[in-house]
Amino acid sequence: MASALLVTGPDRIAAAAHRVMARCDELARVSAATGGIERVYLSPEHARVNRLAAEWMRELGMTTTQDAAGNQVGRLEAHSPDAPALLLGSHLDTVPDAGRFDGIAGVLMALEVVRLLRVPADADRWRSPLPFALEVVAFWDEEGTRFGKALLGSSAVAGVWHDDWWALTDADGTTLREAFVEFGLDPSRIGEAARRPDELVGYLEAHIEQGPELDQRGESLAVVSSIASARRFQLVVEGEARHAGGTPYERRRDALLGASEAALAVERVCRAEHHVIGTVGQLEAYPGAVNIVPGEARLSLDLRGEFDGSRDRVWSALSHEFDVIMGRRGLRWSAREVHAAPAVFCAPTLQGALRAGIVSTLPSGADEPAVLFSRAGHDGMVIGEVADVGMLFLRNPDGISHHPDEAVSEADVGFGIRALAEAVLQLAADR
Repeated sequence: MASALLVTGPDRIAAAAHRVMARCDELARVSAATGGIERVYLSPEHARVNRLAAEWMRELGMTTTQDAAGNQVGRLEAHSPDAPALLLGSHLDTVPDAGRFDGIAGVLMALEVVRLLRVPADADRWRSPLPFALEVVAFWDEEGTRFGKALLGSSAVAGVWHDDWWALTDADGTTLREAFVEFGLDPSRIGEAARRPDELVGYLEAHIEQGPELDQRGESLAVVSSIASARRFQLVVEGEARHAGGTPYERRRDALLGASEAALAVERVCRAEHHVIGTVGQLEAYPGAVNIVPGEARLSLDLRGEFDGSRDRVWSALSHEFDVIMGRRGLRWSAREVHAAPAVFCAPTLQGALRAGIVSTLPSGADEPAVLFSRAGHDGMVIGEVADVGMLFLRNPDGISHHPDEAVSEADVGFGIRALAEAVLQLAADR
């Protein structure tokens, strides 16, 4: 096995980082939106980007497949064709009006790690020099933008697909099943995307931090300790629609005001609970006329926490607050849970390998690498069902994400590629 210092020489790292940045720009041009980036599951843009990813994988000597869920996978075999694989990757779908690095940088960095570590098998073939194969997976629908259900591609890989998802619809009324068929996939074969635990060494993902901690610390990279637990709800507040001019305040049952007070309660309760974040991202009033007191309001609630218990305590506290608010205003409220995911803790072995990888990028005597928990969700949340998971964060200036101003520097991408490659070599040495 080649030495870490040999495969991660500074010139090769710099070229790799430059290639990642250029390809992020190239993929940003594949968009359903004019003047912004938007790529959703099972769309023409999905197909175009998969073709590009497959081309880049074949360029590295990898065999490529589009799996039964539409994920793009490349594999570089080890000496033994039956060797298990270490998965590297992230996702290529986006939110509307997205940045160009969320998910995308992780897929492209994984390809550069393969480029650094591969060795010639013979005159025209490449292989992994490690005791395991290397696979790069580009997941789809991590964001859940089109059908409202996140992590669909990785759920298929983890073997936790639910048949009731086939009835999910997009904004045009197209069902997930119909979209599969239109894309050229066979819904009856979705189980073929699933991987077995014995096939996998683990899963490593590099991702921009979707927050400001590394930027505030002045550090480039961090080890991720866990991925936050999450629960999402659709809330409905019911009151009474009446004439805006003819109804005095003491007779009003204004659903929008009740929903607004509930949104403020989310901020107040979550601020008092360490490491739990609550967000109301949607709020709509009905019937929506300028001269009618709103008789109904609908709002979303996204709860995330480092631990399942604290997240659930916050939901209980909020439910009590909503009871009080709606009771005082003469309103009714109800909630429908639309998403739930437990906290996923990164495997100590993979955390250790990533820590060693980051240390290799630091000057002698530098402080220990930062260890952060991820408040954002990632594909590793479900891949953890079938494999150990490890994550590496890259500094994101100002911490902004899901926005065109999302950023990462080429230098930090270079540090991340080296750290990820060194982590892979560390795992190989441990085996």
